[in-house]
Amino acid sequence: MKRCLFFVVTLILLGAPAGLFAQTDAASGETEVRDALQKYSAALMKHDAATLKQFWADDYVFINAAGEILTKDRRVANLDSGATALPDIDLGKDIKVHVYGDAAVATAQVTIKGQYSGKAASGDYQSMTVWVKRGEAWQLVANQLTRIAGKE
Repeated sequence: MKRCLFFVVTLILLGAPAGLFAQTDAASGETEVRDALQKYSAALMKHDAATLKQFWADDYVFINAAGEILTKDRRVANLDSGATALPDIDLGKDIKVHVYGDAAVATAQVTIKGQYSGKAASGDYQSMTVWVKRGEAWQLVANQLTRIAGKE
C-alpha cells in the first residue's frame, strides 16, 4: 500500500510542475512575441532592412492587402527600391497572442500610412502574424494584412 501511495504521489508531483512550467512558458512567449511585434513595427517604420531581414525567416511569406504573395527576397527588394515605405504604423490596443510551444499567432487591428509594393496602403487593417521561436529569437514566418471593409 505504501509503495502504491508513493507511486501516485510521485506521479502527481512530477505532473504538476510540468503544467505550471507550460503556463509560465506560454506567458513568457506571449510577452516575447508582443515585444517582437513592437520591434518589427518600429523596423518597418524606420525602413531598417537589416533588422527586418533578421525578423523574416528565409521561408517567410506575406500576403498583402492586394492579395499578392511576397517572399522575403521580394519584401527586401521592395524595401531597397522604396516600393515599400510605412512611416506610420499603429498596432492598436487589441493585440491577441496565442502561443503553441515554439510557435505563436498574433492578431491585431492596425492603422498604417504608406505603401506596399508601390501601391498605397493607408487605412485600417486586420493583421495576422505567425511566429516561430528559433534559438532565443522569434522569427516571422508568415503574415497577412486585410483591409477592414468600409474603413477607407
